[in-house]
Amino acid sequence: MFRIPGDFCTDLCDTNLKMTRRDLLRIGGSSILGMSLGSMFQLNARAKEVKSPGGPGWGKAKSVIMVYLQGGPSHLDLWDPKENVPDKIRSPFSAIPTKLPGVHFTEILPKLAKVNDKFSMIRSMSYEPNGLFNHTAAIYQIMTGYTTDKVSPSGQLEPPSPKDFPNFGANIIRLKPVKDPMLPFVMLPRPLQESNVVGKGGTAGFLGKAFDPYYLYPDGDDMNMDKMENVRIDDLKLPSEVFAMRLKRRAHLRSVLTEAMPEVEKAVENYNLDEYYQRALSLVVSGRARNAFELDQESEAMRDLYGRNTFGQSCLLARRLVEAGTRVVEVVWPKVANSDNHSWDVHSGLTHRMKDQSGPMLDQGLAALFQDLDQRGLLDDTLVVAIGEFGRSPEKGLSTSGNSNSADGRDHWPYCYTSVIGGAGIKRGYVHGKSDKTASSPLEEPVHPMEVLATIYHSFGISPETIVYNHLNQPRELVKAQALSKLFA
Repeated sequence: MFRIPGDFCTDLCDTNLKMTRRDLLRIGGSSILGMSLGSMFQLNARAKEVKSPGGPGWGKAKSVIMVYLQGGPSHLDLWDPKENVPDKIRSPFSAIPTKLPGVHFTEILPKLAKVNDKFSMIRSMSYEPNGLFNHTAAIYQIMTGYTTDKVSPSGQLEPPSPKDFPNFGANIIRLKPVKDPMLPFVMLPRPLQESNVVGKGGTAGFLGKAFDPYYLYPDGDDMNMDKMENVRIDDLKLPSEVFAMRLKRRAHLRSVLTEAMPEVEKAVENYNLDEYYQRALSLVVSGRARNAFELDQESEAMRDLYGRNTFGQSCLLARRLVEAGTRVVEVVWPKVANSDNHSWDVHSGLTHRMKDQSGPMLDQGLAALFQDLDQRGLLDDTLVVAIGEFGRSPEKGLSTSGNSNSADGRDHWPYCYTSVIGGAGIKRGYVHGKSDKTASSPLEEPVHPMEVLATIYHSFGISPETIVYNHLNQPRELVKAQALSKLFA
């Protein structure tokens, strides 16, 4: 006997939507397709949120691409170079003009300097660390909107837990479920990670696995720049022994069984069970999701535009996914947070690593993403956010987190850094906030990472104050912050 008990829906904000603690469904045998996809769609449909008065940018976004620069990129050496400062602070890279008068980047971002009239910059990101000086704790904060309970002296955490707060993408697809037969939430090309703590902040946590992202982690080492050529999506393909007609016949058989069980129909009459099953079936049969992953359908010129490396091709795939109907895509920087080469965690070797490795990949891939989305008209309703967990210390060689740093390295710095946000009603060519003369702290309009999350929710027409219930049945806001209304046109 397969039994799925219903539960009192305290996670819904509408008090009139009450369900008794009764069995929703009791069927002999097992499901035809399996419950994972079907359950996801059913749970999505239960989502409700509180109403909001709206305002600028409210509900403009249909999708979001989070370009997550895990490792903590140096704002001084990318977006916010400073002149007339001591050598121990000054970037080794020259400042260059951008499309915006008076706004400069460093020489390692020449392509982004030509398209920064398409997005906004926040040069005053800032938060007090309170134990969040290390990667995993800070990653968890920006991904969930909450700080962690357990932080070891090194800053690392326990592994992901069902008790964790949900990744913001899980909250979005729960409250704004997709209508098309498409994967709602995809994370690629590698997990969030610091040392051996893998995936913390990258799950649906207490919302349940039905809202987890589809994890697309191709085989291959992080240093393999052709990693995206190894993409495999076998779980979205029909097994060789099962073809679409047979699967549809099985769906018909299920309908016949349902008609023969009026007591089951009565139990589920308000839950549109057939609709959930059909949507899960459509995802597998339609091929829409599979086709989105076919990067070789793009022209050679387009693939070259994004850069023939893991990050560039991940950004291209992100565009293909939102174009096909995916709601949330997280492109995680393809290197472990605290690692060498290609990583943003530049405790040493900053000049070589940023100029020859990470910098050019970011510059080409992110610039191509904004340019491509804009030309296709997708930037009108696609929100793009590029952010790390913190910035780097203004003074080179200084230890701020207990790590050792060379004279050509910067340590962790949550007190001031830069993020990028564009699309879906965000102002173009706008710089929000200002750092002081050494980029050590905000001089104007400091912005907490939680306010960025609130802005993302607002862009989807979701109030940041929407209540969810955690594993202890306790009410919690999506995030305790308000959207940055000044960012919206």
